Amino acid sequence: MIMSPAPSSGSEPHREWWRGAVIYQIYPRSFADTTGDGIGDLNGIIAHLNHVASLGVDAVWISPFYPSPMKDFGYDVADYCGVDPAFGTLADFDRLVEKAHGLGLKIIVDQVWSHTSDQHAWFKASRQDRTNPYADWYVWADAKADGSPPNNWQSVFGGPGWTWDARRGQYYQHNFLPEQPQMNGRHPAVQEALLAVGRFWLDRGVDGFRLDAVNFMINDPSLRDNPPLPPGGKRTRPFDFQDKLYNQSHPDILAFLTRVRALTDAYPGDRFTVAEVGGDHAAREMKAYTAGDRHLNSAYGFLYLYADKLTADRVKTGAAMWPGAPGEGWPSWTFSNHDAPRAVSRWAEGRDERALAEMLMLLLVSLRGNVFVYYGEELGLPQGQVPFERLVDPEAIANWPRTLGRDGARTPMPWKADAPFAGFSTVEPWLPIDARHPALAVETQEANAKSMLHATRRLLALRRAHPALRLGDMTMQATEPLLVFSRDGGDERLLAVFNLGHEAHAWAAPEGYAVIDAVNMGKAGNLPPLGGVLLRRATT
Repeated sequence: MIMSPAPSSGSEPHREWWRGAVIYQIYPRSFADTTGDGIGDLNGIIAHLNHVASLGVDAVWISPFYPSPMKDFGYDVADYCGVDPAFGTLADFDRLVEKAHGLGLKIIVDQVWSHTSDQHAWFKASRQDRTNPYADWYVWADAKADGSPPNNWQSVFGGPGWTWDARRGQYYQHNFLPEQPQMNGRHPAVQEALLAVGRFWLDRGVDGFRLDAVNFMINDPSLRDNPPLPPGGKRTRPFDFQDKLYNQSHPDILAFLTRVRALTDAYPGDRFTVAEVGGDHAAREMKAYTAGDRHLNSAYGFLYLYADKLTADRVKTGAAMWPGAPGEGWPSWTFSNHDAPRAVSRWAEGRDERALAEMLMLLLVSLRGNVFVYYGEELGLPQGQVPFERLVDPEAIANWPRTLGRDGARTPMPWKADAPFAGFSTVEPWLPIDARHPALAVETQEANAKSMLHATRRLLALRRAHPALRLGDMTMQATEPLLVFSRDGGDERLLAVFNLGHEAHAWAAPEGYAVIDAVNMGKAGNLPPLGGVLLRRATT
């Protein structure tokens, strides 16, 4: 039985809406197409916001929809204050915000402030010569005496992190594609321009920002070479061989983040900021970027997103990163997103994907912090199969077949099993529909009370019903052979128990605890593989 929280006494201290929230991520190209071009759009999101609200989430994060050449599918922004025609118009966005707010949903948008598209007006001006007003808005450097790049920095997408530009007779730096030149984030005019962008969207009613690749925003002004990493680890790119000490993670980033926080705090309604932080020093940086009350509200990294296996030790590591010390920021967690293969496929290891999807949802809602649900997770979608000839993601193409790539995590949302292209579009979509996905369509699962969709609604409701899940402390109890942790908050003590393995283990509910919810349970006295249970200690 799901228990409702006690009514407010009216004297409770202020609590930010985002603390402990469930946030649903939409990748707009893949959500719903209303124009018949095979690409999802803002009106497609509007048309299905009722579905999103029905899940019981608090907010929606929308990946970039700004004007872009789409070399990196929106993360190469050509105009920070517009909407790409493929997605609609600013008026469509305004309608989206209005409908979302009417449904009780907050709207969070991506801010890609580390780099722009090479088609952005700022970069077009910057590359003209070395003396124009935008000349120093990007990271430029002279060649070495032999004509080679200024240093050894590598691109995330493979190859040197520098590209020669004949007009200026210099190299420009890029941490990603050559079409994504790196901004000079320490330049005062650049900071002012980016804050003006934030103000533009806040004035349109957005409730927060997800800051993309924020630890790349400012680099070492001396352009020192990165040292090599010690041998070992997974290495599919030259980027993986270096300790990125100098092209990311510069201490000056912190001062800019205080300016971002001051901006969002100037608006009513607890505007929310969350940083994406990847890399070898992500744990340290996430803590720094969210410390105290002058930096960002939250941060998430890739602890789970790039993990080949889900283990109890990994959950223990995450809990240890954010123990709840005074002055510590607030964590966010996600198992899947647009940058990583879907967790159901990464972690199944031959086990039942449907059972795994339900256990993962219960585990996710049981973690301390905010949780992100990626579109399609509520359906238990596995990673889409995309043949090489249909790949469009530059990372997937460059690393094929060594990695699953990102395209398979971005395939279209299935809405109707018996409609053309699973109801996503009336024409062939930009990425193919996986043959397994129509059977998992929203309409089909709505009609089945035992579906993953109904299970998702039930499990997400636990966050609202139990304050200990949303705001309580998290204490690890055991990690082998079962994952066991408690969540304590207010007058509630909950116990979460999961079997992440491949064999059943003996287990019985401890005395004094009653089951609130459970997934994939077997006979009394044991916990099957992928079994999970949430219990509440009886009050005396």
